[in-house]
Amino acid sequence: MLTKEISHILIVDSSSVTCELLTRMLKEKLPEVEVVACADGDTAQKLLDKKQFDLITTALLLPDMDGLKLCSAIRQQESYQYTPVIVVSGDANVRLLREGFEAGVTDYFDKSKGYKAFGNFIISFVQRNSGMSGRVLFVEDSATAAHYTKKLLVKNNLEVTHTMSAEQAMTILQAEYESKSPAKRIDMVITDFHLVGDMTGGDLVHAIRARFHYTEQELPVLVLTGTDERDTQIAVFRAGANDFVMKPIVEEVMLARVRALLLIKHQFEALKKQTQTMRWIAATDSLTGVRSKRYLLDNGEAYINSKSRSPVWGVLIDIDHFKKINDTLGHIKGDHVLSEMGDKLNSSFEDCMVVRFGGEEFCLLMPNMQRDEALRRVEVLRKELEILKPAGVEVSVSIGLVNKLDFPDVDLSEFLGLADKALYAAKENGRNCVYVYNAEGIQRYEG
Repeated sequence: MLTKEISHILIVDSSSVTCELLTRMLKEKLPEVEVVACADGDTAQKLLDKKQFDLITTALLLPDMDGLKLCSAIRQQESYQYTPVIVVSGDANVRLLREGFEAGVTDYFDKSKGYKAFGNFIISFVQRNSGMSGRVLFVEDSATAAHYTKKLLVKNNLEVTHTMSAEQAMTILQAEYESKSPAKRIDMVITDFHLVGDMTGGDLVHAIRARFHYTEQELPVLVLTGTDERDTQIAVFRAGANDFVMKPIVEEVMLARVRALLLIKHQFEALKKQTQTMRWIAATDSLTGVRSKRYLLDNGEAYINSKSRSPVWGVLIDIDHFKKINDTLGHIKGDHVLSEMGDKLNSSFEDCMVVRFGGEEFCLLMPNMQRDEALRRVEVLRKELEILKPAGVEVSVSIGLVNKLDFPDVDLSEFLGLADKALYAAKENGRNCVYVYNAEGIQRYEG
């Protein structure tokens, strides 16, 4: 990640205690950085007009405006189009992520982690974003040119792996491509266009795009060339390079190109991370932490029909008399019960798909499980929930099961419909018990 050197930070937060503690902590750890704090968006905008800040953090909830509205106002100023803006919130929900991206939010921090964690987050962010950082694969067959250019890159905090030929570079790229989680990924490639050996720099760039299928955002490539001929420039871009630099190298030009391409790389990574986060949020029930019903609908059919997961059990779990909990203790207490119920199911069935089916009802898809084990595990759950008392409330559950092997031709809806019939039988016969729908009909499990 890279920006210009961070030397001025603005903190916008209505809590004077948070501002004071953060300012003190940051000044202690980053003595060369000026830290200014204010309590509302209007004051922040006045400060931004008077001074150029290099990093801005804002609470999502401000006394006079929404934090995202402040972000939008910041981005409308030409001098702040690329300044990092961090939003502090206790709930990175879909709305925040979607609208935050549109408002120009750079990153988020969960305020429930506390001011110390936030201070460390800012310190880490400053250290990552001051100047340039990244791993460069540098391909140059001239020892003199390689020595000068590598020294220039290393001086600017870049980790450089130098090779003399495109073939050697291909070996490194192949190893990384085949490794699903390399310790350090290459952030960009810099290569001379004319290299000794069977492969030219142009061949290397083409292989990066056509063989490894890296896009210009995933792995930027900067080409070094000693000629300004139009045909060479066309060949450079046709091969798939992002940009080129003429030899002899001019330090300021070289660093400007490298900085721009690394920014492309890191913005791509940030966007990919944000997309993954949004997918996770969409697939997760925000209250209970288990999978959402949308996730079940999208993935459940393939799950129950997977040969590698057979036999699969479908389980529906209903909290007995949950309406009474809401009516007598309040919906907030009811939500706490559901939240702890979700925690219990996630921890007890890590090898299963755990879903909030609706209201106080949960669904389990249990793979690779024989009858005795499946019944034993849900019976253990039923007994443990009586003891657990989630949120301090005495609860019991009714449970209905069905095995896919007993009904191999049904789809997901029919499969869970059979489990629901078993659940209905459990509720009709006194609740706080387990019923199974099998080939012989509905039967009570006596444990």
